[in-house]
Amino acid sequence: MIKFLDLQQINEEYREAFHTQLVDLLDSGWVLMGKHLESFETNFAKYCKAKHCVGVANGLEAITIILEAYKIAGKLKEGDDVIVPSNTYIATILGVINAGLKPVFVEPDEDFNLSVKHTQKAISQNTKAIFTVHLYGQASNIPAFTKLASENGLLLFDDAAQAHGAKDLEGQRVGGSTHATAFSFYPGKNLGALGDGGAITTNDSEIAQIIKAYRNYGSHQKYHNKYKGVNSRLDELQAAFLNKKLENLDRDNKKRQNVAKQYLEQIDNKYIQLPLVHDIEKHAFHLFVLRIKESRRDHFQEYLAKHNIQTVIHYPIPPHHQSALKEFKHLNLPVAEQMQDEVISIPISQVITKDEVNTIIKTINDYR
Repeated sequence: MIKFLDLQQINEEYREAFHTQLVDLLDSGWVLMGKHLESFETNFAKYCKAKHCVGVANGLEAITIILEAYKIAGKLKEGDDVIVPSNTYIATILGVINAGLKPVFVEPDEDFNLSVKHTQKAISQNTKAIFTVHLYGQASNIPAFTKLASENGLLLFDDAAQAHGAKDLEGQRVGGSTHATAFSFYPGKNLGALGDGGAITTNDSEIAQIIKAYRNYGSHQKYHNKYKGVNSRLDELQAAFLNKKLENLDRDNKKRQNVAKQYLEQIDNKYIQLPLVHDIEKHAFHLFVLRIKESRRDHFQEYLAKHNIQTVIHYPIPPHHQSALKEFKHLNLPVAEQMQDEVISIPISQVITKDEVNTIIKTINDYR
């Protein structure tokens, strides 16, 4: 069986380093808000070319905390509209709702990312922010969104849960060029922890200080609570592991890019639509997502399974059709709905072998 993602193998090269860090942590007795977190925050901020990085418990809370911080700073208020992609994972939407704001769904372009053109049309007097998503590892059009946000007096945020190390069209690594960026370090991400984890990067020092307090019960100083905060801290163990894996993130992304290049050059089947990739070397390829039309996806997935190739559908139900978001079920979002009926993700990672890649390509090309 060709696994969709072999996390055991991905983490195997770090076995000794992880054991060493665990022993160090046990010997220190310091499990929260210590030297490993501080080191990772410093290193990840530098990697993203951002002034600040603040570790939090997970990607969903990173989104919510960004918005709460901007409310505390007086730059957002309860009920403000925030533009979001119609085809993103539900976490982006939940983060907006959990912060007491209103998500406004806007359709994507053919590259799966939020459309600048459609966003421009959706801006109203109630719109206060855009929260774009770098879906599947390809950076959204940040230069164009930056211009659009500036022209309309809007805040610009980005969800980079799937885009560690990705670069935008101008070559800027995600995480350093919007008002704030949310990251997830869920184990399956390009930079994955051994549990949940997240972070926020920003160039705004005031916002960074608010976030640092807000994640820790709203406290800058022990037992002194400035805000009605939350408990959302990236723990020392995960920070130590992430710090080690960060050293190899660019190397691992390059391996993913090489696999993607082979897929793009060699997959050739009239039933299969390859992803629209603007620049292979700027794409993090968290996922490699095909589209298969004419209601053939289930048949195609069963075919690959019979040939021992695991696949995953990201995501079978668009957010506005989820039971949890029934207040949005009336929305007409045909692009997102069509995409969610057609997309299927095939294996891609830094540990997939050449033989496995060749087998996947041949099997897809033989599909009828």
